[in-house]
Parts: sequence; structure tokens; C-alpha cells
Amino acid sequence: MIFEQIVAGGCQSYLVGCPDTLGAVLIDPEISQIDRYRALANRDGLRVRYIVDTHTHADHFSAAQQLGELLDAPTVMHAISPAPHARLRLDDDDMLIVGNLRIKALHTPGHTRDSMSLVVRDRVFTGDTLLIGGTGRTDLPTGDPDQLYDSLFGKLLTLDPAMRVYPAHDYKGRSHSTIGAEIAENPRLRKNDRAAFTQMMRDLNLAAPTHLTEALRTNMTGGKTVAQLLAEATAQVPHMGLEELNRRIEQRPNDLLVLDVREESAFKAGHIPGALHIPRGQLELRVNETIPDPTLRIVTCCEFGKISTLAAATLRSLGFMRATALDGGLKTWREAGYGLDTSR
Repeated sequence: MIFEQIVAGGCQSYLVGCPDTLGAVLIDPEISQIDRYRALANRDGLRVRYIVDTHTHADHFSAAQQLGELLDAPTVMHAISPAPHARLRLDDDDMLIVGNLRIKALHTPGHTRDSMSLVVRDRVFTGDTLLIGGTGRTDLPTGDPDQLYDSLFGKLLTLDPAMRVYPAHDYKGRSHSTIGAEIAENPRLRKNDRAAFTQMMRDLNLAAPTHLTEALRTNMTGGKTVAQLLAEATAQVPHMGLEELNRRIEQRPNDLLVLDVREESAFKAGHIPGALHIPRGQLELRVNETIPDPTLRIVTCCEFGKISTLAAATLRSLGFMRATALDGGLKTWREAGYGLDTSR
């Protein structure tokens, strides 16, 4: 069996391939590692046949949808997953066949309602149901401590003690464990009475993941992350440097317009001399009356250069084809020592 474990921060994803047919499955891919997955598959001559998310992730952004499109491979999730992009949905004990590999799905809800684990020969990919020295939390949307108890003590812990455990996350640099080691050493599994276990899970009082809402929104619906939107906008929009903009302002050209898209209070506190003000949230509604000439060269600016990049992309989509964004925003403008107007 060809096996690659890909670590990105605390995220663990896995490329598992058949050496005889060079077919492969990719498990729990994370969006920042897309190029790495493709490079590993190409290096080993693998054709990715399936891309599997073990559950709807709340703590990282899944790459399953994007990789499915790039690799022309079906994205796979449990039958009750809410994700609209899942082309193949598995029930308990369903199998994926990849060459000589048999990949068996076990429905293991509790961390989320759609959580499943995957058994492949001598190892089990447990998603966030069973972690090394821990278990998945049950306080996030669709989590349930009673279901997690059944998934652990009724399914995963009944597997061969020698079976290797590969979770979707580990934040201490550990690569894997075994079922036997978790039974013997995992502190959460010492609460093997249902009532005691479920009460322990309800009392954990854990902090919410950093990107909880955004991760759930994108992973459940197939929507785009803010980073994706910014990357797409950046690819469509040229930028102007600070020195170049300052030089052009001093020359006072008739065809240059600096457009500040921050909120009114920030604009009044200090803006680039001569800048026009339209808050980003009002841009589409006010741009026609405020900027009647679509041939102007427009330089959008905001505090850090991100909202202005989105604004410039919007302007280009509206027909203002010379729209650009200020590289770095007002923060870098101030730090470079260029002047600000506070008169209005």
C-alpha cells in the first residue's frame, strides 16, 4: 500500500494508493495543501479516484470540492452530509474499491452527525471521532455525546487492538496510535460508563475554533472562503505602489481618481489627499452617480489593502476597466511617511 501522511498545522490528511493499479483515495484534504497533494500523487504516478471528507469540518477549510473539480474525481461523504458537492454518499459498512484496496466506511456520529471512519487493511482513519489521547468534541453543531459514546465503545474500540489509528487532527506532532494504546492510555476513554462519559463531554467547556462559522458555512454549502475571494480578486486586479501613487497625485492628472472605500469615520480621521469616498458596502449603489466616467484610472484604498482589492474587482466587473488597488493600503501609506488629509 502506498501511504502518505500530509501535515498542515494540526490538520492530518492522507493519500492512500494501490501499488498495483496506481489508483488512490485522498482523505480529509485541507485547502492550503492542494498543490502538495497533486505533487505527491504525480510523484508516485497515482490517479486519485475518490476524495473523502470524514465529516463536515468546523476547524479547517476542506479542499474536497476544489480537488474534485481539478482531478475529476467524486467527493465522498456520509449519506447525511449537508454538503451539496458530495457526489458519492456512503452508508454504514459501504465500501470504496480502489484497485486492490477495500475501504470500508463506519458511521461514527457524535462529533458531528455525519462523521464516519474509514477502515483500510491495518489502519482506521477516524476523522475527529477518536483522536490520539482524546476524542472529538460534541458541543459544535450536530454534535451529540450519546452518539459519540456509541461510536467509540460500540464500534471503534471493538476493532483489532493492533489496528493503527490515524485521526484528522493532532496538535502535538504525533503521527498515529493504535486502538489498543487508546484503550489503555486515552484519559477520556476511562469514562466507559455512558452517563459518566456523556457528562464529561458536556462539561468540557472548550473554546470555539477560530474560523468556526466560516468553516461550517463553506464546508456545508460549498461556498467560498474569504481567502478564496481575495485570491480571485487579486488575480483579476493590478495594484499600484505607494511611491507611484504619491508621484501621480503630485502631478494632478485629470484621469486619476483615488477612491477610499473605508467607513466614514475612518475616512474623516485621515485620507489620501484628493480622495473620493464611497464605503465598500455602498459601492454598487452609488458608483454610477459618483463616478460617471468609466474610463478613469481608479485606485481603490482601504486600511490594509484587502477590501480595496475586492472593491477594485467589483469595479472592473461593472465596467471600470482601469480600476486598480493600492498595494498595502493606508497603513503602509502612513508608515511610509506620506501625507494624509484630515480636513473633511
